[in-house]
Amino acid sequence: MTVHELTHTITNTMPVYPGTGQPVLTTACTIEKTGYRETLLHMYSHTGTHMDAPAHMIEGGKPLDAFPAEAFVGRGFVLDCRGQGEISPELLRQHEEAIRQVDFLLFCTGWDKFWGQARYFEDFPCLTAEAAAFVASLPLKGVGEDSISLDPCDSVRFPNHMTLLGRNFLNTENLKDLDQLIGRPFTFVTLPLKFENADGCSCRAVAITEEE
Repeated sequence: MTVHELTHTITNTMPVYPGTGQPVLTTACTIEKTGYRETLLHMYSHTGTHMDAPAHMIEGGKPLDAFPAEAFVGRGFVLDCRGQGEISPELLRQHEEAIRQVDFLLFCTGWDKFWGQARYFEDFPCLTAEAAAFVASLPLKGVGEDSISLDPCDSVRFPNHMTLLGRNFLNTENLKDLDQLIGRPFTFVTLPLKFENADGCSCRAVAITEEE
C-alpha cells in the first residue's frame, strides 16, 4: 500500500482566494515557558486544500458536520484535463464508464504547478455549464480539482458550484500532484475537521494505491 500526499501545507504566506485574509499561525505556548508547544491558528474555513459543503453556497445547504464519515472516503478517478481550455462534456463522456464506477471525480488541470504564482488564479480550466450538469447527474459523492475553484475567480454567480453543491456533492479544492494518479485505481480520502455548521474546512487529502 502506498499513500500519496495531495495536500498543500498551510503557511503564513500561502496563496489564498482573492479577497480572503492570509492564515496566521502564532506560537501560543512554548516548551521553554509552559512545558509544551501549542499553535494558535487563525484562518478562513476555505484555506489551502479544503472542502466545500453545500452550505458554502446554498441557503439552507447541508454543512460538513451533517455528513457521515463515509462521505469523505471512496474510490477515485482522475480526469486528465491538462492542456484543455475548458472541461467539456465530450471529454467526460470519453471516460464515462470508468467515472460511473467511482465515488470521486478529480480534475487534473496541472494548475498546482503554479502554486505561489499569480498565474495560479488565472485561466485554469473549468467545467462548461453542460459538463457541470453532466457531472451532477452522476452517482458521485463529490469532486475535486488541483486549482483554486470550480469557477473562475472573477465569477459572481458561481454556476458550477451551484450545480454540483446543489446535488449535495462535496468539493475538494487546491489539491496537488493528481498527475501521479492518472490511469491508476485508488482510494481517495479527504478529511475535514468536524465543527458545528461547517460551510467548509481545510482538510488532509490523500490517495491510497495498492502495490503491484
